Amino acid sequence: MNKKIAVLAGDGIGPEVSEQAIKALDAIADRFDHQFTYCHAAVGAIAIDRYGDPLPAHTLKTCLNSDAVLFGAIGDPKYDNDPNAKVRPEQGLLRLRKSLGLFCNVRPVTTYPKLLHLSPLREDKVRDVDFVIYRELTGGIYFGDRGRNEDRTEAFDKCEYSQAEIERIAHLAFQAAAKRRGQLMLVDKANVLETSRLWRDTVGKMAPQYPDVQLEYMFVDNAAMQLIQYPKQFDVILTSNMFGDILSDEASVLSGSMGLLPSASIGSDIALFEPIHGSYPQAAGKDIANPMAAILSAAMMLDHFGLLEEAKTVREAIYTCLQEDIGTADLNTSLQYSCSMVGDLVSGFILDGKKALNKDKLNEQTSTII
Repeated sequence: MNKKIAVLAGDGIGPEVSEQAIKALDAIADRFDHQFTYCHAAVGAIAIDRYGDPLPAHTLKTCLNSDAVLFGAIGDPKYDNDPNAKVRPEQGLLRLRKSLGLFCNVRPVTTYPKLLHLSPLREDKVRDVDFVIYRELTGGIYFGDRGRNEDRTEAFDKCEYSQAEIERIAHLAFQAAAKRRGQLMLVDKANVLETSRLWRDTVGKMAPQYPDVQLEYMFVDNAAMQLIQYPKQFDVILTSNMFGDILSDEASVLSGSMGLLPSASIGSDIALFEPIHGSYPQAAGKDIANPMAAILSAAMMLDHFGLLEEAKTVREAIYTCLQEDIGTADLNTSLQYSCSMVGDLVSGFILDGKKALNKDKLNEQTSTII
């Protein structure tokens, strides 16, 4: 298989973790006889510095001419800490989602046996947690009309959804649930919001098309509590843009490190894959960032291409590293490696299996990262 991948490494640790994801993809290409071609382009703060635009026209063109997008991270303190900045890195990502029609954000949340002690919750609460959030990404309050009155003492943000917008992501969520444990939870605020009532009406009418999926409903405030009290109950969560933004960030802490969580943003023609963590500018250039979320995002890309065995191989590499107590400093493992060395170990496992993680050899090379 030949695929063209746009690489938008972005800011902060984005270039470092993206490089490790590319190592894993190259190892997959070598082992399974595929060809991946990478086209690099600027986005975020670095694009503002170079071109005055967080999403230059040539970057968008590169994405449109590719089969998928590998995204790193965006954000820089000089923009983030300036409330008067007229152009911000995040504007580039919002425009990219809208321009590519990336209406569905998929965020899996998985806990790992060796890392349960890192979770802020008790180990019995997070053991065997495995669910996925389907967040609508291009509609709702983030993209509605907004403004203030003339003396700027009042403000408004309009939230709108259409039946078609809801149906297209709901189909994907139902299909995902049918392949998993057959449970779909629609999270809304239908006791208050008219848009949530439309979500509930629309998704409820679709349920008979998926007889093997059990559809349930939960108000968002209850869901926020249930994610902490009983996270193991969830299989597939479907929700709107703002609710999904909040709940997915809440869920991200369950695994113990944001450096473990990947995501995909799916459209009708193209998809974008990125780790959920931010640009972490304090760590930029120090080779200490955890690249596992970026590598797992590459695994989601392989799933999207239909390369299921290849994606499974990448996930096995990450799981085996963690089981062997190998990771970056944030994971508090006994064998602490740099970002680039973790990328080397994962790609080595893909090519050579578990023998690439020989404990004696690793002990000779390891050092504690401060």
